[in-house]
Amino acid sequence: MDDFLWRALLGGLGVALIAGPLGCFIVWRRMAYFGDTLAHSALLGLALGFLLNSTIQLKLNSLLMFTTLSVSIAIALLLVILQSQKRFATDTLLGILAHTALSLGLVALAFLEGEGLRIDLYAYLFGDLLAVTRLDLYWLYGGGALILLCLILIWESLLSITVHEELAQVEGVPVVWVRLIFMLMVALVIAVAMKIVGILLITSMLIIPAAAARSFARTPEIMAVLASLIGGIAVVMGLYMSWHWDTPTGPSVVVAASFLFMLTLIHRSNYV
Repeated sequence: MDDFLWRALLGGLGVALIAGPLGCFIVWRRMAYFGDTLAHSALLGLALGFLLNSTIQLKLNSLLMFTTLSVSIAIALLLVILQSQKRFATDTLLGILAHTALSLGLVALAFLEGEGLRIDLYAYLFGDLLAVTRLDLYWLYGGGALILLCLILIWESLLSITVHEELAQVEGVPVVWVRLIFMLMVALVIAVAMKIVGILLITSMLIIPAAAARSFARTPEIMAVLASLIGGIAVVMGLYMSWHWDTPTGPSVVVAASFLFMLTLIHRSNYV
C-alpha cells in the first residue's frame, strides 16, 4: 500500500484503541452529550488557533491541537464549576455550553475568512484520514499513551463512581477529582483525533463501538477490549469503502461502525 494509506490505517487504529475504553465509560455514565459538547467546543479552539497563527508563526497542526485542547479543558472546568452550584440540570448546562462554543467558533471563523484566510472547514468537521502525517501520528500515539496510562490508574475508582457515586464517596474515592480527570482525558482524545476523524464524528467513535461491544461483554475490561477491536474493524472497513468507492473517509468509518452495531443488535435479538 502507499505510505498515506499506511498512515491512515495507523491513525484510525490509534483512535479506535484510545476511544474504545473511554467510550465504555461514556456509555455507562450516559455522557454522550458531554462528548458532543467538547467536540463542538473544538471548533472555537480551531478559530483561536488560526487567529494565533496569523500573529505567531508556529507549526499550524501543533498550534491547532494546543488551542483545541485548551478550549476543551476550559469548557470541562467550567462545566464542573457550574454543576457545583446546582442551579441547572447537567443536560441544560451542556446544551448551553455546546451551542455557545459552536456558534462562537463559526462566527470567529467567518471573520477570519473575511480577512483573506481560507479554511478548509470540511476537513476539520469530518476529518481527513487520508491526509494524516507522521507528526499527527506522533501526537495521536503520544497523547493516546498518556490517556491509557491515566485510565489504568483511575480504572477502579472510575468504575466505583460509575456503579454508585454516593457509595464510592463514602468509601473515600475522590469523586470530583476522578470525574475531572476523566473529562480532561475526553478533551485530550478530541484534540488528538480531531484531524483524523473530525470534530462532528469523534463522539460517534467513542459511543458506537462501545455500544456494539456491550452485547458481548461479561466484564468491564472485556467490553473495553471489544470496543477497541470493533472500532479497529470499522476503521479498516471505512478505509476500504473510501478507497474503492471514493467516499469521505471519516463518515465511511462511522457508517461501518454503525453497520457493526446493527449486526450486534440482530445477533442479540436472535438470542433473546
